[in-house]
Amino acid sequence: MNKTKEIWMSGFALFAFIFGAGNLILPTFLGVKSGDQWYWVALGFMITGVIIPILAIFAHARIQGTLFDLGKKVTPWFSVIFCILIYLIAILLPVPRTASVVHEVVIQPYVDIDPWVTSSLFFALTFAFVVNRAKIIKAIGEFLTPIIVLLLFVVIIEALFSYPGKMLSNTFESPFTDGMLEGYQTFDAIGGVILGAVLIVSINLRKQKLSYEDKKELLTKSGLIAGGGLLIIYTGLIASGALMSTSLGDVSRTQVLINLSHLTLGGEESVFFNILVVLACFTTAVGVVTGAADYAKGVFKDSRVAFVLTTLISCALGIILGHYGVNQIIDLAIPALMFIYPITIVLILLNIVPEKWSSKVVFRSVTIVTLLFSIPDFLSLFIPESIDGIKSMIPLSHQKLGWVLPAMLTFLGANIFLWNKNKPQTAS
Repeated sequence: MNKTKEIWMSGFALFAFIFGAGNLILPTFLGVKSGDQWYWVALGFMITGVIIPILAIFAHARIQGTLFDLGKKVTPWFSVIFCILIYLIAILLPVPRTASVVHEVVIQPYVDIDPWVTSSLFFALTFAFVVNRAKIIKAIGEFLTPIIVLLLFVVIIEALFSYPGKMLSNTFESPFTDGMLEGYQTFDAIGGVILGAVLIVSINLRKQKLSYEDKKELLTKSGLIAGGGLLIIYTGLIASGALMSTSLGDVSRTQVLINLSHLTLGGEESVFFNILVVLACFTTAVGVVTGAADYAKGVFKDSRVAFVLTTLISCALGIILGHYGVNQIIDLAIPALMFIYPITIVLILLNIVPEKWSSKVVFRSVTIVTLLFSIPDFLSLFIPESIDGIKSMIPLSHQKLGWVLPAMLTFLGANIFLWNKNKPQTAS
């Protein structure tokens, strides 16, 4: 396979891995809620839904290791805990949500069957695909992604041409910030750190071994392709929701998506939209479960048994949790995301800055400060009145971004301290 084709295939596969359940249901819903200020929501959403996950791919292009390598500069034990938390959150929340979205959007409107049936069939197929992971990139990159992208473009173009001429007014207090925080629910930053490692393992499994620079080029350009696709699709879906807001109605996230498909594709043609939903959710489930299984395989010294067993457990948990409603899973995800997302974003950024600015001291100090200042945002979900006093003293805390400024100042302060410490002393 020539280099250009391989880059495009990997980029398409990466797009499909990242673009899953939340990526379908959230942008359109955001468009409806933001209405005539949809562009501000879109801008915020792009930061956490596109820029951060693609920077995660760039970080993997640089370190070319596992998820463990992303945080090992803090301390090895911290990185182990971080990996366990990331994989647990991914397996327990976004993976089951893929089956839940398929049931609510594709199955429930037409067939009265129990969600257990949908989740069981969905994860049986996921298991079969993951245990044959050698063919994942080729199958998804060459065949599934082009179908997903084509169907998405049809929906977006139809929405633009069906625009009724009026949009609802914005209902968000802060569209830009709310767009950023809603981007957490895509799990794209978590997806980026997991799926970048999956891509590295998949590249290393090939018979033709690539050099460090070749792999770096492949991952970087694949990330740009996937990021470009996400940018276009997200913007299109948010705009579609806004432009069609008077017709879509004040309904649930999944119902907005169902209504959009009927308005843009009609009754019979919406079968193609259902295919899109299934493919988008399926490719993401396969990618995340593969990432968790790869990590377990590495921990147990390249054990195939560990890979298959982790895949089996992940799919079993997907069946058990996948029968819950989409809104229930989203509500459960909020505390976990408020805790893990700031740390994940900081580790991604620290792994792409030049080595001279990202020493172990910088990694440790920035990570500790980020963790400390994200605790009030996390606790405010459970005891808001008790910590209002603390939050009032932290800039951006009431926007649930209280960790941002302290992390930036710590990064600058730690580097200035190290520069002064290592500066050559002049003779008196």
